[in-house]
Amino acid sequence: MNQDYINQVIEDSEEFRDHMSTVDAEGKRVWLYPKKPSGKYYNYRTWVTIAFLAFFFTLPFIKVDGEQFLLFNVLERKFVLFGLLFTPQDFHLFVLATLTFIVFIILFTVVFGRLFCGWICPQTVFMEMIFRRIEYWIEGDAGEQRKLDQSPWTAQKIRKKVLKHGIIYGLSLIFTNFFLAYIIGLDEVIKIINEPIAQHMGGFSAMILFSLAFYGVFARLREQVCTTICPYGRLQGVLLVKDSIVVAYDHVRGEPRTKLKKDKNTQSPASQATYQDPVQKIQESVGAASATSVGAAPRAGDCIDCRLCVHVCPTGIDIRNGTQLECTNCTACMDACDAIMTKVNRPTGLIRYDSMTGIQTGNRKIFTTRVWAYTFVLMALLSLDVFLIARRGIIETIILRSPGQLYQQKDETHLTNLYTYVLINKTSKDLPVELRSPTPGAVIQVVGQPPTSLAKGQKLEGAFFVEMPEDKLQSRKTPIVIEIISNGKKVDEVETNFLGPAR
Repeated sequence: MNQDYINQVIEDSEEFRDHMSTVDAEGKRVWLYPKKPSGKYYNYRTWVTIAFLAFFFTLPFIKVDGEQFLLFNVLERKFVLFGLLFTPQDFHLFVLATLTFIVFIILFTVVFGRLFCGWICPQTVFMEMIFRRIEYWIEGDAGEQRKLDQSPWTAQKIRKKVLKHGIIYGLSLIFTNFFLAYIIGLDEVIKIINEPIAQHMGGFSAMILFSLAFYGVFARLREQVCTTICPYGRLQGVLLVKDSIVVAYDHVRGEPRTKLKKDKNTQSPASQATYQDPVQKIQESVGAASATSVGAAPRAGDCIDCRLCVHVCPTGIDIRNGTQLECTNCTACMDACDAIMTKVNRPTGLIRYDSMTGIQTGNRKIFTTRVWAYTFVLMALLSLDVFLIARRGIIETIILRSPGQLYQQKDETHLTNLYTYVLINKTSKDLPVELRSPTPGAVIQVVGQPPTSLAKGQKLEGAFFVEMPEDKLQSRKTPIVIEIISNGKKVDEVETNFLGPAR
């Protein structure tokens, strides 16, 4: 067979990669009307959504020692994870945790593809499991929605549109308040709601702007967030491998597609087909077409080309073209295909969770060398995270000699040095504090009021003198230790130098 012809067939079959399903030839937005999904996986996703919403609405109310269970206050640089307070002085832990999270994303994607996107991503949960259901309830299924949008404006159309968008914005406002509770804290959100607007103009303005942005995402942007904006979707192209478990179409069993006819046997022998090289399949298809002209019938695949998998897809792709960047692994096509296969008495799973290797060879392998390598790195980072957090002190102490200051002669036998200190409470409790030095002969004299208590998350600054007898000095620089005592226990210590005359 002519190789140029084969190359042309392959190139034609990849034409879908040259354009997006949501943009037409003129670059204008193509509005999608996905058909309402139903089936086993959609029911599973419903239960996952209920669990997600339960956590989402409950966690801001959970407090540990007066601190929110989870808080990401970027404005005040205050972070609380699982009740543990992290300050800017814990930046190294934040960097390490970020690296750990990135490695986890890589490992999870290499193994399970975009499983997160389809099941617990907030964008998918809110869009497909909440707002899309509101549309189905008010405007009907895909065909009815398309007909309504194309119809002239009538009282009924206005009523439906106002009701839909009113509910979407109302829910957006509620969701925004809870998202802000994770950023500025639930107590602050309640203050903004209950107290006069004039006292919280900044917070109130932010709440309105966030709710409008939230509304715009789910009323207008929709699937564009997943296909063009989300960076994780872009990473999929470089993270997925042939062994990654994704929502995949079994082209070995399904091709060539054949329209179902009532007088044909619906059970196809393709169900037991083995893998063939794509070029070889093209050659056989062309050969089969030639044979048909002289009376022979080509082998039929299990796919009956009903296109229901395309109609239910919320991003408008055809999963039969293979793994694509726009696919969020929402399983809507799996439910649709299984329903059709059941009706025509063919095995389900034509579209299923599988890897390219599993479809081509029948052997699915998850724990590859790449996966083991990522797992080892992830375990090492997690171990380091746990070790550093476990050793993290409850008080961060910074003690420095005052710059430009030499020793002072207090009397004939004693010298003093001036130091500055910074104490940071890393806990969610108020702590009593005391400065003490175990170095023989060293006496601490705090300038002003001595520190006695340190409020939760508070930073306390001050200065103190250290007095030393001259006969205790070892050289021009004598090492001394400053301890921070809380509740009778040493919680931190700092080693510094005491300057004296040259010997």
